[in-house]
Amino acid sequence: MPDMTITPQPGIMDIKLYQSGASKIEGVSEVVKLSSNENPHGPSKRALDAFRQAAGELHLYPSTDHVDLRNAIGEVQGMDPQKITCGVGSDEIISFICYAYAAPGDEVLYTEHGFSMYRISALAAGATPVVAPETERRTDVDKLLAAVTERTKLVFIANPNNPTGTMIDEAEVARLADGLPEGCLLVLDGAYAEFVEGFDAGKAIVDARENVFMTRTFSKIFGLGGLRIGYGYGPQEIIDTLNRVRGPFNLSVPALKAAESAMRDVGYTEWCRKENARMREWMTLKLQAMGVELDPSEANFVLARFKDQAKAEAVDAHLKSKGLIVRLVGGYGLPNCLRITVGTEEACKRVIAAIKEVL
Repeated sequence: MPDMTITPQPGIMDIKLYQSGASKIEGVSEVVKLSSNENPHGPSKRALDAFRQAAGELHLYPSTDHVDLRNAIGEVQGMDPQKITCGVGSDEIISFICYAYAAPGDEVLYTEHGFSMYRISALAAGATPVVAPETERRTDVDKLLAAVTERTKLVFIANPNNPTGTMIDEAEVARLADGLPEGCLLVLDGAYAEFVEGFDAGKAIVDARENVFMTRTFSKIFGLGGLRIGYGYGPQEIIDTLNRVRGPFNLSVPALKAAESAMRDVGYTEWCRKENARMREWMTLKLQAMGVELDPSEANFVLARFKDQAKAEAVDAHLKSKGLIVRLVGGYGLPNCLRITVGTEEACKRVIAAIKEVL
């Protein structure tokens, strides 16, 4: 065979395949999946009804401008619908941003335990990913600013962060935005923002500046991970740019209908937030009572820290033997940790009982 002459662009082969949370255990028919930070209660009844009703429109193309969904987001979140763009999960919005604003020779900066899609999207665009250290698993603004160079075009932070669950306050986010050089865009990943009571995910900071953009998702608190819906909010010029690289029919009719209804069902969203906070606090106290270290989480998971990697793997193996799937996060530089989604009350109690058996 001759040597292959068709080669991918530089950086593509440096991308490691994304590893999603496991969903199956060999030999176990019934499992509880707590590895992907999904809403254990599922979507709202209104969203499910809208999805079912959309079945009669499957022969039709979806709207290209997502106007009904953008209006719903605008009304509930207090955003200008004209400054919103929608994508296949917030992952696609992150990719759009990298394609539009990062090129070969540019740098994309993020924190050491940041979401893996920042690196993947940067490499796919031909840019250079750069990692800034965190302090005690928390975004450190000073270390991010110290890592900025004349080549830095994008800075990503998730607030709250995944997989650590920690977050920084509005003043620190504003300080980061104000400390960036001209021509550098700060992207606030708000995938877990709805789990924080009274938090606008940085909307006020976005509204006050031209160098800050926000991404959000319907995959977490709204319980629509299977439909893949996300959105971005920011300056009009950036929205106009991203819409030029967005496919015209990137979201399906059922996805658009379900997301609109989910966004408008604010009562159900608030119930999910409160229920998550209740069980997250309960799990935190139970783990701490067993001597497990963890940082206060602001998301829908806890990051349990064990004395070493071997102990974390032993706990993970025991949980699997009980039909419980959590997430080893060695790939995020946390080999001694398990990220455990806050599930139903029954699931949380099963997890704590199983960990107690090991410890």
